[in-house]
Amino acid sequence: MKIKYNKITYFGLMLIISFFVSCINDLDTEPLDKDVLTPNNVFSSDSAYLQLLAKCYAGLSVTGQQGPSGAQDILTGDEGESHYLRQLWMAQELTTDEAVVGWNDKTIKDFHYHTWSSADLFIAGLYNRLMFEVTICNEFVRRTEGMEQYQVHSAEARFLRALSYWYAMDFFANPPFVTEDDLPGAFFPIQTNRADLFSYIESELLAIETIMSEPRTSDYGRADRAAAWMLLAKLYLNAEVYIGESKYTECITYCNKIIDAGYSLAGNYADLFLADNHTLTNELIFAVRHDGAFTKSWGGTNYLVHAAIGGTMTNLLENYGVAGGWGGIRTTRSLIEKFTLNTDQRARTFQDASDNNETWRAMVYIQDHTLDIEDIGVFEEGYSLVKFKNVTSTGDMASSDEWTDTDYPLFRFADVYLMYAEAVLRGGVGGDIGTARDYINLIRGRAYGDDSGDITTGQLTLDFILDERARELYWEGHRRTDLIRFGKFTGDSYLWPWKGKIKEGRSTDSKYNLFPIPSSDISANPNLVQNPGY
Repeated sequence: MKIKYNKITYFGLMLIISFFVSCINDLDTEPLDKDVLTPNNVFSSDSAYLQLLAKCYAGLSVTGQQGPSGAQDILTGDEGESHYLRQLWMAQELTTDEAVVGWNDKTIKDFHYHTWSSADLFIAGLYNRLMFEVTICNEFVRRTEGMEQYQVHSAEARFLRALSYWYAMDFFANPPFVTEDDLPGAFFPIQTNRADLFSYIESELLAIETIMSEPRTSDYGRADRAAAWMLLAKLYLNAEVYIGESKYTECITYCNKIIDAGYSLAGNYADLFLADNHTLTNELIFAVRHDGAFTKSWGGTNYLVHAAIGGTMTNLLENYGVAGGWGGIRTTRSLIEKFTLNTDQRARTFQDASDNNETWRAMVYIQDHTLDIEDIGVFEEGYSLVKFKNVTSTGDMASSDEWTDTDYPLFRFADVYLMYAEAVLRGGVGGDIGTARDYINLIRGRAYGDDSGDITTGQLTLDFILDERARELYWEGHRRTDLIRFGKFTGDSYLWPWKGKIKEGRSTDSKYNLFPIPSSDISANPNLVQNPGY
């Protein structure tokens, strides 16, 4: 059964009625006018339930009810900045060695400087978006409770809720906590803690594991059993950070389940980030769909394509598939130096790509750019990464040059190999070092085109894994979590340009391993306690 994202406009009204009523007792009252939308008369058909599930999915890819702007889900000065993936990407990438942004929008540069506060509007946007997604999913789970025909759909909503709670736990540790058992109305949500939230996410994923569709049998873009396994593997890989307990054996268990489900690496790395990447379901485990006609937004891959283009890059717009650029995001020397440019196809420059007539597959733009960044505000300082593009794998234009067709690969199979290898190195049972090495060499074989990039068992170390994760997964929203797990995000064990607001980088306070609960919510909810140091 296909679920479309484009027919969801009436939910702006329905959600207000359903979620934000002023008194719980009001839910027992039906209006005399039968044309007034209420939950009871909205949910009168199968299509209504499916449209609400579509809204659960669309919460990851659009920001409101009317396309790129208008009737926004979250009140904000810039609707585009409220995008789920855009907020997620900024928090995971701009805070690390992988990305800087040249704009002066509000406090955006504080991410890279590690100088944010509890009043930061971008952090509040991330927090509110995650909580909004939880709220929508709660409503679907509540409305379909006991309805056998929606059992699989409810499991998908529970997965999406667990996904947002995982991000909330990763970013904020102790967010407010509500489920379908908390009826809509005026109340102050309780605050959870990482240990309890970890257990809840784990229990939810284990409970829905056998209910969800078998891997690769559902419609593209919908979560299946492999997506739940992937989230469990990530939960277990980071368990020492979250709850102080190692669960690497459990991580390997769920990596093996995915490996045994028939996934494989796509033939060409660059194709994973092009406008027809939806055809690569052998590697994409869970992707957030984007479409130039139906899922228009100023976030997601539209942001990643446009914001990486500026300056003389506009001379090559046909290679990016867009009509113009925003001149914002680039990378640092620290990431570039992890590659052998052009030898590693994950870091092909445009000069090299043009030699073999596949310019659209190039990843790194260096012409008229400097490797070092003297001033973050100057777009030409720092190499520009054009990993995501709005052209197809044949170099053809997508359906629109303003809105991207390129889907965002939230979970993909190469990450499973990387997690398996790391969990083995950290002492997990159920895997072996030789198999881990072979998996890593499959990734590197694709990147190098042959076995010239292969490593030996002795070269497979945790430091190598951290760098290989950067090479394989850069700009895909994993870096902050990875650096924290390796103890290299704050402090002085790993410095990168402009960490700590100086060009050479410097140590930053360990409090920045967590984001603060937004001060606006602390003030509004007496049940909340701020994270240490803020």
